[in-house]
Amino acid sequence: MVIGKTVELKKIGEDEADMRLDRWFKMHYPGLVFGSLQKLLRSGQIRLDGARARSDTRIHSGQIIRVPPLSVDEEIKVPLRNHTIRDSKNDDLLSQMLLYEDSKIFVFNKPAGLAVQGGSGVSRHMDGMLEAWRNKKGEKPRLVHRIDRDTSGILIVARTRSAARALTASFRARDIKKLYWALVQDVPRKKQDKISTWLAKEIDSQGDRINVCAHGELNADHAVSYYRIVDTAGRSISWLEMEPYTGRTHQLRVHAAYIGHPIIGDAKYFYADKNWVFPGGIQNRLHLHARRIRIPNPSGGTLDVIASLPPHMVQSFNLLGFDETTADKKFKEKMFISRSFSQKI
Repeated sequence: MVIGKTVELKKIGEDEADMRLDRWFKMHYPGLVFGSLQKLLRSGQIRLDGARARSDTRIHSGQIIRVPPLSVDEEIKVPLRNHTIRDSKNDDLLSQMLLYEDSKIFVFNKPAGLAVQGGSGVSRHMDGMLEAWRNKKGEKPRLVHRIDRDTSGILIVARTRSAARALTASFRARDIKKLYWALVQDVPRKKQDKISTWLAKEIDSQGDRINVCAHGELNADHAVSYYRIVDTAGRSISWLEMEPYTGRTHQLRVHAAYIGHPIIGDAKYFYADKNWVFPGGIQNRLHLHARRIRIPNPSGGTLDVIASLPPHMVQSFNLLGFDETTADKKFKEKMFISRSFSQKI
């Protein structure tokens, strides 16, 4: 049995540009198996701007796809959700995290302990939760970067393919600026500095671990970070603003430990001196927060977003007498560290 008695002509949208033809059919006709698609292409029943096409042909905005009548099974539709029709449980959680949205992107304040993507022993993660916010075409919002499971703070998610491409290009070109807040052991000798090392991944019984290594070592990546001291609690704990210039795995955590001031509560990289005492009342959880991001917004202009601290860091700030407004008062124009550092050097 077929649905409809006529051929359909579908126009390629702007957000579908550069997509493979088989991916376009998978999105619009999820019940159409690959073998059937190939048969329709070989027989010329599916055409692109009137010409025959292959499954790997890249489509462009404004092109017309000829779609022949398809069987009922081939026209099975996935449940489509938009921003007003949602999976209630994940919808509520995503709504609580949401800091900003427009037609191109979502910006979330991810809580500490929530993984961005799935893995061994991970039952809930952002990528899975985003299934609840598929758009009317059935497209799920796309991750364009990640932050560690135990790191809280800003996470950018693209709502469209074109936005994902634009944001990915911005990350690669380092046009996106990020600031993190961290509480670290003791007080660094320099109030502000640049950290430049080579990093390599090592896998042991405890899982993935990133180590500082020599230039030229196998699979080593160059990593650059900046930091500045915002405030201190005596000589035992410092509040740092940290800016990653590169985006390596665990980069800020490894660099903090490398300069002898590991981040408080970092179970993987915190090796305290035997004379150092963990302050009472402070939770033994990672004190690293993606505080601020400035990005070229695919919707136009520049977006500058700040995320509030997670509860365990709010508690620590209160116990240590740190004031969130200190950073804004101390550093005029909310300047990024790399910029102020380059001006001084």
